[in-house]
Amino acid sequence: MQEHPDQMKLEDEPFLKGTVQAVIFHNESNLYSVLKVKVIETSENLEEKTASVTGYFPALHEEETYTFYGKVTSHPKFGEQFQATHFQKEVPTTKQGIIHYLSSDLFEGIGKKTAEEIVGKLGSETLHKIMRDPAVLYDVPRLSKKKADKLAAALQEHQGLEQIMISLNQYGFGPQLSMKIYQVYESETLQKIEENPYQLVKDVEGIGFIKADELGARTGISGSDPERIRAALLYTVETASLQDGHTYIQTKDLIVETRKLLNQTGNEYKVTEMDVADQIIALGEGKEMIIEDERCYHPSLFYAEQSVAKRIQKIVSQTEYADQFPESEFLLALGELEERLGVQYAPTQKEAIQKALMSPMLLLTGGPGTGKTTVIKGIVELYSDLHGVSLDPSDYKKDESFPFVLAAPTGRAAKRMTESTGLPAVTIHRLLGWNGSEGFSHDDEQPIEGKLVIIDESSMLDIWLANHLFKAIPDHIQVIMVGDEHQLPSVGPGQVLRDLLASQAVPAVTLTDIYRQADGSSIVELAHDMKNGVLPKDITARSKDRSFIKCSADQMKEVIEKVVSNAAQKGYSAKDIQVLAPMYKGKAGINELNKMLQHILNPKKPKGREIPFGDVVYRTGDKVLQLVNQPENNIFNGDIGEIVSIFYAKENTEKEDMAVISFDGNEITFTKKDFHQFTHAYCCSIHKSQGSEFPIVVLPVVRSYYRMLRRNLLYTAITRSKKFLILCGEESALEWGVKNNEDSLRQTSLTMRLVQTEEIMDAELAALQKELPFSVHDANIGMEGITPFDFMHE
Repeated sequence: MQEHPDQMKLEDEPFLKGTVQAVIFHNESNLYSVLKVKVIETSENLEEKTASVTGYFPALHEEETYTFYGKVTSHPKFGEQFQATHFQKEVPTTKQGIIHYLSSDLFEGIGKKTAEEIVGKLGSETLHKIMRDPAVLYDVPRLSKKKADKLAAALQEHQGLEQIMISLNQYGFGPQLSMKIYQVYESETLQKIEENPYQLVKDVEGIGFIKADELGARTGISGSDPERIRAALLYTVETASLQDGHTYIQTKDLIVETRKLLNQTGNEYKVTEMDVADQIIALGEGKEMIIEDERCYHPSLFYAEQSVAKRIQKIVSQTEYADQFPESEFLLALGELEERLGVQYAPTQKEAIQKALMSPMLLLTGGPGTGKTTVIKGIVELYSDLHGVSLDPSDYKKDESFPFVLAAPTGRAAKRMTESTGLPAVTIHRLLGWNGSEGFSHDDEQPIEGKLVIIDESSMLDIWLANHLFKAIPDHIQVIMVGDEHQLPSVGPGQVLRDLLASQAVPAVTLTDIYRQADGSSIVELAHDMKNGVLPKDITARSKDRSFIKCSADQMKEVIEKVVSNAAQKGYSAKDIQVLAPMYKGKAGINELNKMLQHILNPKKPKGREIPFGDVVYRTGDKVLQLVNQPENNIFNGDIGEIVSIFYAKENTEKEDMAVISFDGNEITFTKKDFHQFTHAYCCSIHKSQGSEFPIVVLPVVRSYYRMLRRNLLYTAITRSKKFLILCGEESALEWGVKNNEDSLRQTSLTMRLVQTEEIMDAELAALQKELPFSVHDANIGMEGITPFDFMHE
């Protein structure tokens, strides 16, 4: 019989046994705790009789004895601490000790005789047996079911979570992940794991198939078990969507990839194609996977594509906009607008403005410098003139909706829309009223209000968000989607803008003429060359706004250090300079570069405030990147802020270190336990920079990045640069990346659905979709007459 984790020996691990004297800090949501413990026994060389113990625990009781396992660490501020990974409450192990324990005041209604009966029946493993299966108490003579249930519940209350946390740790789960599992299954945690560990893949975020498969092997599940194969199939489909951006995977590819996953674990039984095919059918029958014409979908992606296609077909089928203004009236208004704004629209720009006003929906695309912002401003101005509506939000009463709805996927992109149009703009999540776990407040039953919706940076829209967006847009609102299809596609699955363009089902105008060339921008010219898969012959030549510094990966940190140091000495701030890199690890990775850049742009000061967090130190003045959506605070993943204040634990009632971060004036307070929600932003990934622009962009490109180097990634990076672009690295790596266009191979079916003529019945789609799971700084100031070489030489 396999030894239960509770019985596994822990003697070889560093430990500290002691009595809890005080709970200094305990967070109910994630269980992070700081305890003052009187040391009884320890394997470590501790200087004091009383120790500070930190870790993730349930609410431990003062004056009770526990054994903690972990290691001694030295905190720069609080000194020596015992950092525990797991713990164990001291419980009796002898029969007499268990009898005394069960007949104590902790368990109402259990006297000594009843306790003796229980131990007599269950033996020295009484407590373990009750914890694993409370029903064993039903076999104890003269113990009523009511008393048995009450005893089991009381024991669970006193020992349950602690023992489950111990068991989960010995199954290989860390304390935070263990808590996630417990929050899903509670008292049934161990039972669920032993019955079907593969269920964790579906139910618990952060647990993948490999971890569940290790548990499956330990609990005796065979290699051909249907649960194992189904879990591997769902994991493969999910990986294809979340890692590669596909909305489906071909059946033949799914079988190959799943067999590869199942047969790599050294299991004696080799899973066959037929084994996998049988379980694909079973998942399809159970609607856990949707199978359509040899394409296998996660249900949420299948239904999202169907829903988006249906909504767009319905929007573009409207005809009332086509003849609402005679062409003579449009041209007269356009001429007056040009005169008022002092601009002269080019033919394609006029076409875009006219189509936008005369169509229920328009796709407006183009690369940098092609005038997308100019066209957007022209659309809203002319809409205002022709419809006789004000562009001033203050002219509308409280019960009146503002007719112009401007939104973008990120806060930075929304802010740029506001700066370019003078109209309020928000993130799409905020527009739809995202409430975290509660979902979106706006949908087809409670749509958004307005008359004209403009969505910028539409290439960043994944199919899930697009589905929520279009469900919330009523039929009477005109829609304009603006973007650049040559940029990176969405982080999430799908490629909505590209698919819409490819379908030709929606009116579209692509701006091709470059207007930013008036200032001689070689960055814009480079972007358009790269879009076509070529590099200019003079890529390494110096120009007034672009330069290329040749160096290897080993030299990269030194080169970037010199570039940024010189820029800082000339008065440029962290807001002006953005280093972009495609990878986090390695000598030229984001993590290493951030440490070096912090030292240059925000060095340690004698009286400066700072808080260590893991191997990172955060200081007042640090540039940081938000990693988690917080709609209640109006901050979202990808927003860049600055730490404006730091407060130490002794200075506040929370008794915890805090940092106040300003996101363009919106100040949010983070306690230390939430510091994982942001990171340094001196260097950030190219994906995270999408939707933003920076005066100075420093872009390292070396062969060690080869797995990430591709055309749209590099194109996105250089188009973040508003004034100066400094390329560092190897010309061959840049050339290879520009020629690599593999990212266009995402497998999606939105285009196909948009061109299909047969309509999906409302009732059918509604039935299918029931209860689906799923889960600036002014760039021009001080830049006149400066070139990138000013950042490279003294």
